[in-house]
This record gives sequence, structure tokens and C-alpha cells, in this order.
Amino acid sequence: QVQLVQSGGGLVQAGGSLLLSCAASGRTMYGINWHRQAPGREREFVASISKTGENTRYADSILDRFTISRNNAKNTVYLQMNGLKPDDTAIYYCKVDDKDVWGQGSQVTVSS
Repeated sequence: QVQLVQSGGGLVQAGGSLLLSCAASGRTMYGINWHRQAPGREREFVASISKTGENTRYADSILDRFTISRNNAKNTVYLQMNGLKPDDTAIYYCKVDDKDVWGQGSQVTVSS
């Protein structure tokens, strides 16, 4: 069973940047999604990337600010977050696209 281990996140001022990483165990490549859940809100989709990296998709709320990418040699997917806003404050989770396998979550807090 594949496992996802996240790193990154933290506290940043509005307008700042953070990088999240999601490392998958083993050698099999998977499509990976990022989701986030803010306090008192439902978990929402943020971005996705195919196993080859050729196809990406983004939520409208983060378009042109966040970039999803991957390094298949490291079996790791990244979420580069620029121009962060207080509304981006949430716990961010990576997930295998077609499996109920989730990372442990990373807290992102953006101060105004």
C-alpha cells in the first residue's frame, strides 16, 4: 500500500510564499491531488497533477498563484504557493488520485 509523507508548511505573512512536498513510497507513479480544509469549512480541491506531470488542474481560487509540479525521480509532488492570502489558511493534504490514501496534513497559516 502506497504511503504519502508531507513536508513544508508553516506561518507566513500575506503576500509570502511556501512550498509543500508530498513524497510517495515505492516506485509506482500516481496522479496526486492537493486538498485543503480551513476551520469550520469542508475540505476542498486545490490542484492535481497526472502521473507523468503532463496534465495539471487548479481550483479557480488559487489559479495563477499556486503551481503543482513533480519530480518522478524522487516520486515527490510539490505545491508552490505564492501570493498567499489569509483565506489560504488551512490544513493542506495530498492524496493519491484514485485511491483513498492521504498524507498526514500540513498546516499553512497566513497572517494579515
